[in-house]
Amino acid sequence: MQLKLIDIKKVLILGSGTLGLRIGLQAAISGFNSTLYDINETAFAPAQKIQDTILKNLVEKKLISPEDAAAAKSRITFTTDPVKAAADADFVSESVLENLEVKKKVWAQFAKLCPPHTVFTTNTSYLMPSLFAAETGRPERFCAFHFHDVFIANVVDIMPHPGTSPWVVDLLMELGRKLNQTPVFVKKESPGYIFNAMLVALIGAAGALVTYDIASIEDVDRSWMGNFKMERGPFGILDLIGLETVWHVTHSLPDAKSKKFADLLKTYVDAGKLGVKTGEGFYTYPNPRFQEINFITGAV
Repeated sequence: MQLKLIDIKKVLILGSGTLGLRIGLQAAISGFNSTLYDINETAFAPAQKIQDTILKNLVEKKLISPEDAAAAKSRITFTTDPVKAAADADFVSESVLENLEVKKKVWAQFAKLCPPHTVFTTNTSYLMPSLFAAETGRPERFCAFHFHDVFIANVVDIMPHPGTSPWVVDLLMELGRKLNQTPVFVKKESPGYIFNAMLVALIGAAGALVTYDIASIEDVDRSWMGNFKMERGPFGILDLIGLETVWHVTHSLPDAKSKKFADLLKTYVDAGKLGVKTGEGFYTYPNPRFQEINFITGAV
């Protein structure tokens, strides 16, 4: 059975972390019934708080009405029950830990629970979907569908593995637009998709500048922001992504510079300083130093 966009009623998000909660919220705003599954119930309260903040901001900016915000919220369900989560799911977006074995375990579980017609997607940042396509039990209905920020950087990468059916790609292109994203097609599997491949190069250069004691974190960001008139630099971007996610990517790279930067990132991760989501990373939030008026000039 080849699904069409009109056939998708219930969207299931596996993982209610930084991206999972945003994907689930955008799905609800777009009119889908959105279920967020997580093994840890304590993750739901902070996820709902962030969703409420996003909805409030969207209303204040007049991007949606208060009525639409309330309707979207009513379409969201949180659960730690995998059977309840999988029931009647038409589409699944997986945003669990960036760890191959964890992803294999999750997909093997939900392959047995979801209906046969369900389309499976992974939001993996760096792993190739072919590495765990077999565990889905339906590799022809499985594809990478990778989001960035969802609400600000609203681009979604569609990257099939060799066994993905062409109709799934067509469906995801439509779904991407329905979710208010800009869909981009990655012709073949490639670590980092399109933007992340470029971003990794930037991160690697920024990390080397700091770990080899060439420049400070603030001066690296100051240089980038001053030259390109950007709102944040490489280390501010890393805080937004989440330092544990960046560490998972960086420590898997084979070169010495990446390993050295991964060691620095690990000190932050071990201290629970994961970036914006925990209130502290390379900067302290909600009022990071790089947002201060005098940051670019370096004036005290």
